Amino acid sequence: MFAAGCHLSAAKGYAAMGREALKLGADTFQFFTRNPRGGRAKAVDEEDAAKLRDIMAENGFPVILAHAPYTMNLCSAKEDIRTFGRGMMEEDLQRMELFSGSMYNFHPGSHTGQGTEKGIEEIAEALNQVMNDDMTVTVLLETMAGKGSEIGGNFGELAEIRSRAVHREKLGVCLDTCHVHDAGYDIVHDLDGVLTEFDRIIGLEHLKAVHINDSKNPAGSHKDRHEKLGEGTIGTEALRRIVTHPVLRDLPFFLETPNDSEGYAREIATIRQWRGK
Repeated sequence: MFAAGCHLSAAKGYAAMGREALKLGADTFQFFTRNPRGGRAKAVDEEDAAKLRDIMAENGFPVILAHAPYTMNLCSAKEDIRTFGRGMMEEDLQRMELFSGSMYNFHPGSHTGQGTEKGIEEIAEALNQVMNDDMTVTVLLETMAGKGSEIGGNFGELAEIRSRAVHREKLGVCLDTCHVHDAGYDIVHDLDGVLTEFDRIIGLEHLKAVHINDSKNPAGSHKDRHEKLGEGTIGTEALRRIVTHPVLRDLPFFLETPNDSEGYAREIATIRQWRGK
């Protein structure tokens, strides 16, 4: 299911994102379901969604990826924030059923002083409330850099969330290259070792997508600041190995680099060149 795309603005609607993706040479894209710093979502336009479905079918888009807003924290120490987050996720998952078989990515959250174990418990509980047997959307836990009280900075925490999820068959992982690098996983010098560890702890069959980003900071910095491909501390050769690695090469790749449209078009072309298509 190899595909290459980037993060696009949803401001002009679904079909506009599909058309923009095609202009950039992409056959997938990621977008925020709502304002990333807020909670409101636009009303669903069924006709607009149908137009995007047509674009995807006509141009061979295998999947699209929705990204939850940054304000969603399923393991906050404040109950009202947790409740707010569950409501957003539930609504988002219902909306994404407009695109059967799509994916929905979210940052696991920050426990804000409660402790990792309590945070994991609350994330799993929230997932068990909003996921169901009939959903076609695959929910993705994102690998994180491990800054502050952030959960998901190591593979074990993501595995523990999955183990407590009732619908774990619909719960995968999105590997963010900047985040795992900043978390201390040596994807520059020992990619095979990192993937072996991922397989042992989580299982590579649960890895469903890659956020392909360079990093502004050194490995293990726990900073989470993305950089353009080849301009950061991960570097071109390491990123090329990731895109072409036998375990990863057939996954969808999503850019979240600090770029404009022209920059994204160049990077999508670069990924395709590395991948050979």
